[in-house]
Amino acid sequence: MAMANAAACVVAPEPHMKLTAFTDYSLRVLMYLAAQPGRRATIAEIAASFGVSEHHLTKVVHFLGKKGWLATVRGKGGGLGLAQTPDAIRVGEVVRQTEGAAMPAECFGVEGGHCCIARICRLRGVLGEAVEAFHAVLDRYTLADLTRNGPALAQVLFPPAITETSSA
Repeated sequence: MAMANAAACVVAPEPHMKLTAFTDYSLRVLMYLAAQPGRRATIAEIAASFGVSEHHLTKVVHFLGKKGWLATVRGKGGGLGLAQTPDAIRVGEVVRQTEGAAMPAECFGVEGGHCCIARICRLRGVLGEAVEAFHAVLDRYTLADLTRNGPALAQVLFPPAITETSSA
């Protein structure tokens, strides 16, 4: 009985391998714009659709524009749009650019960390291979692949009031 109680008290670790919010929001912005090609959107619209902060999306949009994935048009009738076709935007490249250098373990840092076995450890090679495989899978997909279900995305992302207003 003591063994059963001990097992029940074991707490599973929190999941740690995940993309940053910046990368998540970057992909969401691109998907939003690709879901209705040719339609311009505002940061406020996108933030409202996903229930996220306009402030965070402003930083994301600025970054995506600097990388050449977004085009911004100021003034009446302005807004955000894709600067490239959805089939030209590789998911792997977006993730690499938004995430920065992969750091799955301390030894991937510039100084190599402070691990006493770093010189002889084989884990770094294994983790490096895993990161390469992760990016290789993402490189097989484009923004077009992520938004092939455009009509279904549009139903969720563009309530009738937004669609009717923008087409009027």
